[in-house]
Amino acid sequence: MIAMLVVLNTAAFLIEQLDPDRLIGLFALWPATSSSGVPAFHIWQLLTYSFLHANFMHLAVNMFGLYMFGRDVESTIGRAHLVLLYFTSVLSGALLQLAVGLADVTVRAPAIGASAGVFGLLVGYALLFPRRRVILLFPPVPMPAWLFATCYGVLELVLGVAGAQSGIAHFAHVGGMLGAAVLLLHWMRAPSRERRLE
Repeated sequence: MIAMLVVLNTAAFLIEQLDPDRLIGLFALWPATSSSGVPAFHIWQLLTYSFLHANFMHLAVNMFGLYMFGRDVESTIGRAHLVLLYFTSVLSGALLQLAVGLADVTVRAPAIGASAGVFGLLVGYALLFPRRRVILLFPPVPMPAWLFATCYGVLELVLGVAGAQSGIAHFAHVGGMLGAAVLLLHWMRAPSRERRLE
């Protein structure tokens, strides 16, 4: 399923190149507040935004994260649960991003990218394999997965609140992490007969 998600995201990116303005106008996650000159929000954008990417590097980084964390998560919880976890992260990321847009009417840019789903899988990886070592790219510092995910989550929240790095949907990332954590903790605490985690 991870390979299928990579294929779907890559195919969507190639289709996006045919008419990027039109497709972003229709399928990116636009703020729910109506503003002149800004495309309208539509309910399908809660999911479709995750298949759009700003450029090849944006796509490549997200697909690398999807592959890096998704393989082991899928092998542990199974294909169906992986799909549910991923799209729950995408949806919860969209909802938090929309909520921030409602609170701050100056937010006029759309959110795009699979990052909320990838951050959700990162949380899944950290909860399932908390002591596994993950190595940062810059700088190359090894740390346990739980610490890596926690640091990333705190950083995303701080950057979002500070309004740093405009053009990055930090709250979508945080929302993806929160949605994944709630769902996976529910599965892990459910009686064994009610869950299929292996």
